[in-house]
Amino acid sequence: MADTAADTSDPTTPATTGPVAVLKMYADLVKLRLSLLVVVTAGVGCIMASGSSIQWLVLIWAVTGTLACAAAANAINQIIETRRDALMARTKERPLPSGAMSPAHGWILAMLLGYGGVAMLALLVNLFTAGLALLTLLLYVLAYTPLKPLSTLNTMVGAIVGAIPPMIGWVAIRGQLDLGAWILGAILFLWQLPHFLSLAWIYRDQYEGAGFRMLPSAAGGDRPSREAALLSCLLLIPLALLMVTLQLAGTVYAACAIILGLGFAWKAVRFYRTPSRDTARSLFLTSLLYLPLILLAMVLDRIPLPDELFLYIEPSLP
Repeated sequence: MADTAADTSDPTTPATTGPVAVLKMYADLVKLRLSLLVVVTAGVGCIMASGSSIQWLVLIWAVTGTLACAAAANAINQIIETRRDALMARTKERPLPSGAMSPAHGWILAMLLGYGGVAMLALLVNLFTAGLALLTLLLYVLAYTPLKPLSTLNTMVGAIVGAIPPMIGWVAIRGQLDLGAWILGAILFLWQLPHFLSLAWIYRDQYEGAGFRMLPSAAGGDRPSREAALLSCLLLIPLALLMVTLQLAGTVYAACAIILGLGFAWKAVRFYRTPSRDTARSLFLTSLLYLPLILLAMVLDRIPLPDELFLYIEPSLP
């Protein structure tokens, strides 16, 4: 039941008027910047899975459908967390906790985006791609979101969710999960740990006050958070270089992966040795720089796969 004063307006009508304000409200609801990051990683998966000729139409449908599913997941997440978001300074101005949008409005938009995205991928790409996108949405909504107030393992689950989009892009082109797809997913998985842990460290008081169970604010979780961030950054260097070992990218990419990886790791070392908001913020900002640069280097120096995919791993049958 709503706990606000009587409201005679249509529950699906935004409280904020004006086209620019409404668009901004929708962008905030679906966490547009985060959703666009998902699109970028899915697009990279498409390109890295391609041969000498990129299937641009398939890529467009794949990233559009993935964007719709990511937007739906983010919107549902905000609907569920409205009460907790209202308790945090960094989130209380979002459309739902601020009252700019009703939950019914947000729910309708989320359903349209979710169903539309999965249907687009199923009809215009392939069923495997649609299944992976649906899995990502369900994991985000049914596992990651409920775990946030219950267990610090939510960060690991969230990292798994964020690792799937480049695999979606790969499957859109190849129709199967190959070793290259798993490596792309692993890179995204490891990248998210220092990215999210440093952010959670910065806002650990707000997360704790809102009832979220984040590792940096948990009892005894400060040091493990810094250790996990450092270890992830160190593991990213050899993992990123596997793209060269498998002849998916060239030596220019290798040089970029080493330089970027060492810079990322150095920021993690500083955060580990001298934990503070400044070192945590520096690590977080470096994570925002690392990912787009290494993905750009990967795409620009990619080695096209042959038409006959030789990296396919046959599923083991009982």
